[in-house]
Amino acid sequence: MTGQVDMWLSRTAFEPTVVERVDELFSSENSPPAVVVFVDAWTSYGGSQFINSTATGNYMDYLCDEVVPFIDALYPTVADRNHRGLTGKSSGGYGAMVVPMLRPDVFGGLASHAGDALFECCYLPEFRETARFLRDKFEGSWDVFWERFRAAPSLDWELYGTPLNTYAMAACYSPDESKPGKAIMPFDLVTGRLDEEVWARWLAWDPVRMAPERADALASMKRIYLDAGKSDEYYLDLGAQAFSAELDKLGVEHTLELFDGKHGGIAYRYPGAIAELARVLAP
Repeated sequence: MTGQVDMWLSRTAFEPTVVERVDELFSSENSPPAVVVFVDAWTSYGGSQFINSTATGNYMDYLCDEVVPFIDALYPTVADRNHRGLTGKSSGGYGAMVVPMLRPDVFGGLASHAGDALFECCYLPEFRETARFLRDKFEGSWDVFWERFRAAPSLDWELYGTPLNTYAMAACYSPDESKPGKAIMPFDLVTGRLDEEVWARWLAWDPVRMAPERADALASMKRIYLDAGKSDEYYLDLGAQAFSAELDKLGVEHTLELFDGKHGGIAYRYPGAIAELARVLAP
């Protein structure tokens, strides 16, 4: 969410970029060689969650049916799901959990850093905040919000961030099928009261709820690696634990690491997950 592919080259003071971190990984003996692909799933709402939606586009199809064959045609890959994995953080971590569950024919391993999961913990608290923001700052109207957001000279995240994230997630999980590009909210904009029917559409996309129905796909994974910071502001450490608990119930082998950290500043952990996948997916 709010990530574009060229941002992987962004530098933080006194730290290497993610691309440099990956280069360092493969210059050591900590991982067998691998082709690492950075995928852009940006949308006008800030992200796609790597799933198909009438409001954002068919990004899961794009990833599985366009990006993968494109890479296999250009690079010396082993073009087989048993030698291909998916990893990501936050919304990317969500995609890394969900896409292999739905397309185990394409991916045979996954690694998720603080992926969106256990929706009542990571999303539900933002609904009340969004209702207040719209009432107090945007005349209770999404049209007013988008007009001001798109006209703003810079992104004031404290003002726009929460409503933007709520709408972007709704565009993925509860798109308005009758109005392409639009989303249906899982709560009443005036009162904040939960709309149980729409909320159920969201929960159907929760990795924690999806796991029992996708047990065979999860059991087919050659490696499942999960981690999250214990002070994650979106409580995605709880989501990782809940997803892990479902895997335990299913008897699916995996690892979960909770570490001292928040949602941001964890890029140093990404190469380790790539190495975890590369070791088991290497031919």
